[in-house]
Amino acid sequence: MAAPTTCGTPAPGQPPDDLLTIDQLSERTGVTVRTIRFYASRGLLPAPQLRGRTGLYGPDHVARLELVTELSGLGFTLAAIEGQLERLPATAGAEDLALQRALLTPWVPEQIEEIDATELERRAGRALGPADVDALEGLGVITRLDAGRVRVHGTATLSESLAVLDSGLPAETWRRAHEIIDKHTTALAEDLMAMFQAEVLQPYRDRGRPADERSRLAEAFSQLKPITVRGVVTAFGRAVNRTIRERVG
Repeated sequence: MAAPTTCGTPAPGQPPDDLLTIDQLSERTGVTVRTIRFYASRGLLPAPQLRGRTGLYGPDHVARLELVTELSGLGFTLAAIEGQLERLPATAGAEDLALQRALLTPWVPEQIEEIDATELERRAGRALGPADVDALEGLGVITRLDAGRVRVHGTATLSESLAVLDSGLPAETWRRAHEIIDKHTTALAEDLMAMFQAEVLQPYRDRGRPADERSRLAEAFSQLKPITVRGVVTAFGRAVNRTIRERVG
């Protein structure tokens, strides 16, 4: 890890406007001081600047910490986060990191938790037999882990899926429906990502990552995500309506 550097002396008792103490950095980002120090010890954060014996953190530290938090929230392991950061240019500043964060931010909110079987039944509000657990896994609501634990992909989704299982239709029918949706939405996501990579991101890299494009790209991707999700939902609804009309006709 790089050795701390010194910075100019601001007004007595106050850090410069764009620099933060570790407590202020914690308050700004919502990451505990202990976690910040742990990330720094792993090289995920650059060393702070020093003013006397006080370490000060700037916009680049804030942006990098927000990116690490985003990756952690996406389920990246610590090793995967380290690998992702290593692929960034050594000169990556706050705007570069903001663009990375915009690219990696989830397109829809996700609440992924790991719980045990007892907690799963508590949330379900009833006992769950092996067939129920099989059905929930088939619907993509849970993923079985070791030692009887499961990964839950959203408590609201769990409630909705239990209602589906109580609908009276065979669980296999719901599983097949989920399989069809997953197959086609995965293909759609891969096609969209390939298009963005080829037509937007790669040309940006080929141009040497111009500084004046970074913030525009980050803003564009932030706006693109909700518009695309709504567009997919609308297009799917219209496609179903069209299919119904054609079949009835």
